[in-house]
Amino acid sequence: MRRFVLAALFLLTAVAAHAVEPSERLADPALEARARVISSQLRCLVCQNESIDESGADLAHDIRMFVRERLTAGDTNAQAVQALVNRYGSFVLLKPPVEPATYVLWYGPPLLLGIGLVGTLVWLKRRQTTPAEAEPLSADEARRLDGLMRGTDV
Repeated sequence: MRRFVLAALFLLTAVAAHAVEPSERLADPALEARARVISSQLRCLVCQNESIDESGADLAHDIRMFVRERLTAGDTNAQAVQALVNRYGSFVLLKPPVEPATYVLWYGPPLLLGIGLVGTLVWLKRRQTTPAEAEPLSADEARRLDGLMRGTDV
């Protein structure tokens, strides 16, 4: 039974890892290899955290077919990717370029982390400082404290 479960898990992960269908594959191995390289760099617009090469979504299938059509028509890899960026925007790229529109994506997380670290260090520094030395008790205060400690109120 354990072997069956392991085999089923292996098959499920193998299918999920390569969603490219046999009917999509190009006859020319060089073109197919180029298509797979491009597909691994493009985001599935439905799944958003997978490449179109791994996704089984219908839109991912359409984009994979579009890439193969462009390559078959003679486009370079860059031209095929640019055609998709023109159609869907930079969001289709798994690694969007560093440009003003994507500064928040690239620099936001490190900036927030830095602000958090500085805030934590300031908080720890303030917490570790010792309060100013207390003034010594006056003679009356010392006598009253002595009385309170002995249980006799002076």
